[in-house]
Amino acid sequence: MAEPTTRTLETAGATLRYDVRPGTGRDPRPLLLIGSPMDATGFTTLASHFTDRTVVTYDPRGVGRSETAEGAPVEIRPEEHADDLARLIEELAAGPVDVFASSGGAVNALALVARRPELVHTLVAHEPPAAGLVPDGAEALAACEDVRATYLRDGWGAGMAKFIALTSHQGPIPAGWAGLPVPPETYGLPAEDDGRRDDPLLGRNMRGCTSYVPDTEALKAAAGTTRIVVAAGEESRRELAARAAAALAERLGTPLAVFPSHHGGFLGGEFGQRGAPEAFAKTLREVLEA
Repeated sequence: MAEPTTRTLETAGATLRYDVRPGTGRDPRPLLLIGSPMDATGFTTLASHFTDRTVVTYDPRGVGRSETAEGAPVEIRPEEHADDLARLIEELAAGPVDVFASSGGAVNALALVARRPELVHTLVAHEPPAAGLVPDGAEALAACEDVRATYLRDGWGAGMAKFIALTSHQGPIPAGWAGLPVPPETYGLPAEDDGRRDDPLLGRNMRGCTSYVPDTEALKAAAGTTRIVVAAGEESRRELAARAAAALAERLGTPLAVFPSHHGGFLGGEFGQRGAPEAFAKTLREVLEA
């Protein structure tokens, strides 16, 4: 597999760094792999299954190697990420790209396609955690707000414990979930507060990502330009992000694509987590080539 070349791109309020892995095949269309707030390292294994295509990964603004400008707001909105993605695709100068976007990256990619569909040939939106889409949206959004409020009040360990409890919850979020205590020790997390409030997940992207409401009318209108495939993991279908994906697919009037494994099914040990990357990549290739 070719070694990636790292490049730098200046956008409004941020300096982005992205990696280009040249492909060995004849398909000239780049494949962009994006997450949020996960950085490019999370796609190392998945990219290794697409050596025949030019693969592009990047660190979203405020994460990893991509910095935000001094004085920029702490919280980042999906629309800002969408503008960054548009600039990145234009910088590639290779025509419309194929995009596999997972989690918050899927939210950002949906915002991109709603505004700039001509930049994307096929979007595979894997488990976008748009909490307002599920039938229990009010409870889900309250729970997301509680995760962030817990982080701001008690620090990273407490906030992350509530985040894990929420994202792994099976089925609808019950009323009053936001008030339930989740000790950090439950997940082996530190109880002490380090005083920081700029965590990329809990402090910068949590509220904007989960509260984003995809513009389904714009996405339907984009169908003549961009093929949109909404996907969820077969093992996570009762969790919030997968349920949001199913709700979005229903609103768009398209079938939900079921991928192997779970929310991080493409991971091959990155961040200590593992899915079923080989089977996941096979399904992704089939979807892209359909």
